Amino acid sequence: MNDEAKRKQLRKYKAFATGLFLLMAAVFIATTLLQKNVDSHWVGYVRAFSEAAMVGALADWFAVTALFRHPLGLPIPHTNLIENSKERLGDNLGSFVVSNFLSPQNIRPYMMKLKISGFVGEWLSKEKNQEILIKNISDIVLDILNKLDDTAVSQFISKKVQEMTDDIKLNKIVGNGIGYIIEKNDHQRMVTNLSAQIKNYILENDEMIKERVKKGSYTFIPSFVDNKIADKIATGLSDFFREIEEDPQHEIRQLITQKILEFSVDLKEDPKWDEEFKNIKNDLLKGDKLNEYSNDIWISIKNTLMNELQEEESSLKNYLSKNLSEFSENLKTDESLQNKIDDWIRVTAYKYILRNTHQFGNLISSTVGNWQGKELSEKLELEVGKDLQFIRVNGTLVGGLVGLIIYTVAHFFL
Repeated sequence: MNDEAKRKQLRKYKAFATGLFLLMAAVFIATTLLQKNVDSHWVGYVRAFSEAAMVGALADWFAVTALFRHPLGLPIPHTNLIENSKERLGDNLGSFVVSNFLSPQNIRPYMMKLKISGFVGEWLSKEKNQEILIKNISDIVLDILNKLDDTAVSQFISKKVQEMTDDIKLNKIVGNGIGYIIEKNDHQRMVTNLSAQIKNYILENDEMIKERVKKGSYTFIPSFVDNKIADKIATGLSDFFREIEEDPQHEIRQLITQKILEFSVDLKEDPKWDEEFKNIKNDLLKGDKLNEYSNDIWISIKNTLMNELQEEESSLKNYLSKNLSEFSENLKTDESLQNKIDDWIRVTAYKYILRNTHQFGNLISSTVGNWQGKELSEKLELEVGKDLQFIRVNGTLVGGLVGLIIYTVAHFFL
């Protein structure tokens, strides 16, 4: 029922209670005049009933009216109670709600019934809802990106990178990286590939070897001898590197592994390498360069995100949609995931409500306290005014009956 309907109902019952009072007044006047001209006992009874009924009606009218306003506009003490006591009323109402509705024993049963995961899973499974969620997320992120100060963000990135790199020992990172490669034996592929390339290079450039041999030979040595020597050198070298390529246990491989390991240890322990890498790092991450790198990184990330979020069918949105579908399906079918999420929601909501019960009380108190006194009176009168009019009606009837009883007792016994 809206406020207008409540006002009509209140006016109707006010008119009824007032009409009953006017009826008693009319009966009282009539019986008073009739009693002067007619000698009848029943007139006295009716007059006594109507007289007492008027008193009861006026008394209850005063009591009901005093709750919401000054009767007849007169500032009689202890009237207009709601307006004069709105702050206390708000405080008491807030304390009542907190004590009786937000206590742990009252909240806990409702918290235990909470089951959000199934509802969320069902809601997310609908394509339309996914589109709405992704669009809202995209709009929020785009708004944030547009409002961000690019200079401030790039400076923030630059500062954090500088802080992170200050304590980084690049020589140890590189040394550990080399050690990890050796441990996994991944360097052997590089040795194999390098040996094959050297072997092929020798075989493909035998003419160059012959020219080198002739150039370093004596003039009196025949050319066929030089060529024979060059062929032997090329064949020997190519065979040597073929052996390295094909034999995983070749001694050269072991020697290379040993030397690389020694180098990785040297990188980590020799102070000269620490200083060397520090110089390289400082050279690469100078203030101006670092700011430039940070700005380029941020602008690239920002533009990529904005393009992805603005396109209808972008890779990012498709990725989000796919993961939302998978997540919704898990929420509907994975009982373990449902229990984890629901338990987390229950515990979090329970703790939050208990931690902030005083806030609910303060909200009620401040809301009622901030209402205009007349507004508060009108609100409450609309809600309970109809029932209060029955107090007036009952007062009229009960008062009349009490007056009739008193008149009867006085007439027969006194």
